[in-house]
Amino acid sequence: MAGGQERILRRRISSIDATKKITRAMELIAASRIVKAQGRVQAAKPYSEKVTDVIANLAGGGAGVDHPLLAQPGDINRVAYVVIAADRGLCGGYNNNVLRAVERSIDSDRAAGRDYALILSGKKAAGYFSFRGYDVHAAFEGFSDQPNYSDAKAMAESVAELFENGEAQQVQLAYTRFLSMGSQEVTVDQFMPLEASEIGAEATEEAGGGYEFEPEPSEILGRLLPRYAEARLYAALLEASASEHAARQRAMKAATDNAEDLKINLTRIMNRARQDAITTEIMEIVGGAEAMSQDDDGDLEDLIAQSIEGSFAALATDRTDA
Repeated sequence: MAGGQERILRRRISSIDATKKITRAMELIAASRIVKAQGRVQAAKPYSEKVTDVIANLAGGGAGVDHPLLAQPGDINRVAYVVIAADRGLCGGYNNNVLRAVERSIDSDRAAGRDYALILSGKKAAGYFSFRGYDVHAAFEGFSDQPNYSDAKAMAESVAELFENGEAQQVQLAYTRFLSMGSQEVTVDQFMPLEASEIGAEATEEAGGGYEFEPEPSEILGRLLPRYAEARLYAALLEASASEHAARQRAMKAATDNAEDLKINLTRIMNRARQDAITTEIMEIVGGAEAMSQDDDGDLEDLIAQSIEGSFAALATDRTDA
């Protein structure tokens, strides 16, 4: 094999080996972050559950349902979408799955004569919809890996303002729900108005019978409903973060395995080509020896023998490397 081609293959193998080290490191980092993200999801549940219980008790204590976040609209002319994606790529189809789900929902709204607005979380979502000319009402970036409650609060305030001002009659929340290490599910759920079945607004009178409220239950409910919306959005951000790390861990593992397979195949191709070149060289030496068989020069025979031995030694070395 020509020396230039051999050098090209060696450089490719070296480059693939370096890439494999990077993808392996990213796989390990993502795997370690999944555990932390799962812990944060579990840690946020008690607060959300307690807020839900208090709201259920308020409803049982006679609180009304005239708050804007609970008011069911008559006609829906505009739907807002809260889209949670990642700030970075290299996570397989994680971003594309949720973005395309929102796109399909928007197409359905357009077909029904409804307008839309987008509140986006993550650079990938902002770049995707901005590039395609969609109406982006607000975009938030920089916290998809490790979201904080303050991030969820800022997003919830932007969404609530859009909804309470009547600019959107319904808000949908699109994110990737974390089910397990190997299973995540894209979901598009109604976020506003809050459904009574989700917060226990249909609780019976007995639910709040053991409580006395000061101030009035309706006033407390008005203060708690925004906190409930923030907690729900925060939970969605945490689940999306865990899903992102799980998707990145799988994608980097697949990339590492593919790099190893490609490295093995290229090494075999290079060694096979080198062995073919050595075999050709031996045949040329043997042919030359036969052509000069009438020559009794012992030095020439020794030189031919040494060349053949050197070729066989190189062939043996290639087989050992392979």
